[in-house]
Amino acid sequence: MSSLLIRNGTIVTATDHYRADVYIKDEKVTAIAETLDEGADRTIDAGGCYLFPGGIDAHTHMELPFMGTFASDTFHTGTLAGLHGGTTTIVDFAIQTQGESLESTIQDWHSKADGHAVGDYAFHCAVTDFNEETRKEIPRIINHHGINSFKTFMAYKGFLMIDDRQMFELMKELVKHGGIITTHAENGDMVDYLVQKFLAEGKTGPRYHALSRPPICEAEASGRVIDLAHQAQCPLYIVHMTCEESLARVRTATLRNQKVHAETCLQYLLLDESLYFQDGFEGAKVVMSPPLRKPKDQEALWAAINQNLIQHVATDHCPFCLNQKEMGIDDFSKIPNGAPGIEHRVELMYSEGVHQGRISLNKFVDITSTGAAKIFGLFPRKGTIAVGSDADIIVFDPEAEHTITADTHHMKVDYSIYEGWEVQGKCRTTILRGTVAVDEGIACIGEGFGKYLPRKPFNPRY
Repeated sequence: MSSLLIRNGTIVTATDHYRADVYIKDEKVTAIAETLDEGADRTIDAGGCYLFPGGIDAHTHMELPFMGTFASDTFHTGTLAGLHGGTTTIVDFAIQTQGESLESTIQDWHSKADGHAVGDYAFHCAVTDFNEETRKEIPRIINHHGINSFKTFMAYKGFLMIDDRQMFELMKELVKHGGIITTHAENGDMVDYLVQKFLAEGKTGPRYHALSRPPICEAEASGRVIDLAHQAQCPLYIVHMTCEESLARVRTATLRNQKVHAETCLQYLLLDESLYFQDGFEGAKVVMSPPLRKPKDQEALWAAINQNLIQHVATDHCPFCLNQKEMGIDDFSKIPNGAPGIEHRVELMYSEGVHQGRISLNKFVDITSTGAAKIFGLFPRKGTIAVGSDADIIVFDPEAEHTITADTHHMKVDYSIYEGWEVQGKCRTTILRGTVAVDEGIACIGEGFGKYLPRKPFNPRY
């Protein structure tokens, strides 16, 4: 196997910050020291650059079948775009079709990803039809497929949403076998009522998507699933949290010593609901669920990161091209929900987080990599730079400046929700398992290089 030596970089992990050389062989970090003299097949001078662990995006939807179409990024194009932006590992959602088995769902997602993904990948298993047959499958999904995280939807009534009884029973089953439940928390009945109300009143534009999913809808569901998990004694991870009211439910849970893992997404930290109120159909670009919120909610989310209430910043990467969004041009409820973001998460979190003084360098690493690795059973193989860990490393130039535009991004979508955004800091080189994957914007590996990552049962220590 080839070897690689990185000299003169400043290593930053979730806990440390120091200058060192890194020696890599057989896909692993094998030595870290102030100065290393080992001979290597290639040497990279990282002077003036940070060395970050490869980014982990624990919430993506590659080629997802949804609302009559498919997310436009495949595992090939989506993971490659991620590598351009420093994300070396994703955890994608294998979503059960009601009436199908969990086993067939996992096999379906393997057929999409195996031999196609460029970056490394793991799966969550989304349960949309919990019954006695599904119950029997849980141990195999955890122990044979290495999937310890199971998603439930409290919204999307009629095709994804399950009721509280099903969710509670799933929680009790996961407790037995070492699983964690991850939940999309919105009150599906409230959403369904408001959608029908607005459409009946002839209110069909993108702004009514946001108005049909108010913060109380998310907060109520967050509180409810927190209570269910507390009663079931089941580990809980709430995905894409957006608002101050939901954070209050997480904070309240700590008063009874309950640990609730929470995720937010890049867009909720940087964009706000004013985008829905643009003229015409422009707001459709940011139709996602939950929707964007107010500036006060952005402030609350940044604060929650520093308060350790939020452990991971993901993307919910689920892109649809403009012609796909136009499926709902006369009915906001038919606009495919989702937006692109995997390529820009790491760089924007540095630029808007670290550079703007909102978070520290160590916190930046924690929320873009280490936190997700620990929660979902990938640490210490992933999520850190340490001897024995996979050599997933970003050589990051903090002085480089660039502008985001759909003209140059690598995601398979014809717009960017961050169009024209000026960014401080850039991923100069992305290394995946000791191989240079992207260097100075040039892809050096191809389709199928990514590996599937089976995971151990949930570890409550994290």
